Amino acid sequence: MKTYALQMEGITKEFPGVKALDDVTFSVRKGEIHALCGENGAGKSTLMKVLSGVYPSGTYSGRIVINGKEVHFKDIKESQDAGVAIIYQELALVPEMTVAENIFLSSDLMRKKIIDWNELYAQAQYWLDQIGLSIDPQTKLGELTVGKQQLIEIIKALTKKAEILILDEPTAALTESDVEILISLLKDLRAKGVTCIYISHKLGEVITLADSVTILRDGQTVSTDSIEELTEDKIVTKMVGRTLTELFPYEKHDIGDPILEVKNYSFHHGGINETVAKEVSFSLSKGEILGVSGLMGAGRTELFISLFGGYPGKKSGEVIIDGKTVDIKKPSEAIQAGLAYVSEDRKRYGLVLGMEITKNSTLAALQKVMPKGLIDTEIEMKNAGELTSRMNLKAHSLEAKVSQLSGGNQQKVVLSKWLFTNPKVLILDEPTRGIDVGAKYEIYKIINELSQQGVGIVMISSELPEVLGVSDRVIVMSEGTITGELTREEATQEKIMKYATAGRDKNESNII
Repeated sequence: MKTYALQMEGITKEFPGVKALDDVTFSVRKGEIHALCGENGAGKSTLMKVLSGVYPSGTYSGRIVINGKEVHFKDIKESQDAGVAIIYQELALVPEMTVAENIFLSSDLMRKKIIDWNELYAQAQYWLDQIGLSIDPQTKLGELTVGKQQLIEIIKALTKKAEILILDEPTAALTESDVEILISLLKDLRAKGVTCIYISHKLGEVITLADSVTILRDGQTVSTDSIEELTEDKIVTKMVGRTLTELFPYEKHDIGDPILEVKNYSFHHGGINETVAKEVSFSLSKGEILGVSGLMGAGRTELFISLFGGYPGKKSGEVIIDGKTVDIKKPSEAIQAGLAYVSEDRKRYGLVLGMEITKNSTLAALQKVMPKGLIDTEIEMKNAGELTSRMNLKAHSLEAKVSQLSGGNQQKVVLSKWLFTNPKVLILDEPTRGIDVGAKYEIYKIINELSQQGVGIVMISSELPEVLGVSDRVIVMSEGTITGELTREEATQEKIMKYATAGRDKNESNII
């Protein structure tokens, strides 16, 4: 019987107001591929950051044991020295440098005052040969596909004698052929005794590749099972096996005529040279709350930012707002057309943290507080007061900096800002991310009130109970397309998860 390469026992990690991990147990045997599954926010990334030293010893409770020895990592380097290597979706490579330079980027070979290039290229060629990759080590990394770059990142880890290799959504941006190469490599590494922790939403890959699966939900360990005991449906059920509570104050409301219609919309993001929306069609009616679900990388945020005019790039299709065809090229045109967009990153894109509540709450429609070309502070204060009162904002003064507010109250200021534009369509991207339960409830009430007033609401959310609890109708996205549409009565967590994994690998035909 194989011994354990890794044991994590009773791991608990807290952030202010949030328990991200709650007494998690996670054990991986030597030389196996162990999948770690769970919804977005289940705690997978936090657990791996604990293991890899991103969150150092002392910032969490519990024990980490590697090859029978308890370890206490102060930083990432100590975890690497112990044989742990983590490969994120965003690769830590330099496209302008050669393959060889990237492989040995932080090694002694690249730290010498005079680099022995012959040795560097020879060593790189040795490692390329080890995994059967036919690439000239002098090739610029940027000339390779994303899949090949992913393999270079793995080689880089192997040169550091990694014994535990963590891969976080490694195939999210890969072509089918690159996925096959990666899977073949991981199987070879398993045969050589390397232990792999594989984080993925692609359940077909998990079933094909993994020996065991651990599932996290709400920061807790649900189960660890041998792959022989699991099916894709069983994994989905374990991932989403939560019951809804009265947290979601849904109120039935009248739904009117279409307010937003999107027909055969495709968008190619020039900044990243990628097609993020493909032949998307959907509609939103007055007073309707449309939930938008999908896994990370499905294209939900990118689609709606492009509709809001936030990205440069080629687009095709038709967008109709309140019966009028529009061609939105920038956010100011979107606002004039009646769209409002609450970003998922309120601190970066929604607020000016060093400014007062009054100024933040009127930023999106400054012309309303500038009757004579200059800001009238009395009008500004009056409008800010009315808006924040409507939001039930809790602050000692409207002149307080928004940086001093809680996450929930910051989100209320963001909502106030956009409601000041009198939108016809309000797009909410992860509207309750990072806020406490009480503030969530209040925001759901606000959403219901707006729908009662005839505002069409799009709610993008990674929280399935939230989508089910608040929406009148749900559309599900995968890889830039809409793969499913469900009424409130039809929608379940299992159905949404099945649509969300559609098209993400070759085996999803038996998921849907």
